[in-house]
Amino acid sequence: MQKIRRGDLVEVVAGADRGKQGRVLAVDAESGRVRVEKVRVQKRHLKPGRAGAQQGGIVEDEGFIALSNVMIVNPADNKPSRVRVEERGDERVRVFSRGGESVPEPAGN
Repeated sequence: MQKIRRGDLVEVVAGADRGKQGRVLAVDAESGRVRVEKVRVQKRHLKPGRAGAQQGGIVEDEGFIALSNVMIVNPADNKPSRVRVEERGDERVRVFSRGGESVPEPAGN
């Protein structure tokens, strides 16, 4: 079970964008990287007629950052917290290490 999923609210805890919060747009578990909205925004210049933009121009898109540089935000106190996986009954659930309450299911999943 992944500790961070698409749709989770996370905070960047290391790097140039430290302190920013946003929703997870994509998770690449194989390379251990995650894409977060409004974090590590990159600009690309496209010529007219390219696949990304028929009109051309400057396109802004989020880049991937390392999974170890983000932590899930605990909605109880709006602070980042570590997450562990526990077995409750016959199912595995994600639980905040600080506080012990379960992680809310991400919106859109």
